[in-house]
Amino acid sequence: MAGRHFDEWQVGDRLTHEIRRTVTETDNLLFTTMTHNPQPLHLDVEAAKESEFGRILVNGTFTFALMVGLSVGDTTLGTLVANLGYDKLVMPKPVFIGDTLHATSEVVSLRESKSRPDTGIVTFRHEAINQRGEVVCRCERSALLKKAR
Repeated sequence: MAGRHFDEWQVGDRLTHEIRRTVTETDNLLFTTMTHNPQPLHLDVEAAKESEFGRILVNGTFTFALMVGLSVGDTTLGTLVANLGYDKLVMPKPVFIGDTLHATSEVVSLRESKSRPDTGIVTFRHEAINQRGEVVCRCERSALLKKAR
């Protein structure tokens, strides 16, 4: 399903995105090294064993990026002009290698663009949820979207 235009959304619209993703060791390793993050909790099995978690933690910025990515096909694919910002980012539970995540999105606000009459701003609340039903990441994303008409 392609993304929706600004005028096709209503406050309260809620989606559960069908795509799920199991996080692999390779995902975490590549993302962590690609972003030059030397945190031992993400890279060093022995250091991670000694932490309160007892094992490797998945890089939180990977979790955030995956959550947003899982939402794009249903929300903004082909209708996005620009992402304007991300707010209220929280990670209430850790993500571990082997966790399977899915995402939900809810429209929390709509606003016509003052400077671009052919667009509007949709604010989504995205959540990433693991296989145990725990929310592992949440944020609000403001996106400038094209209007259909």
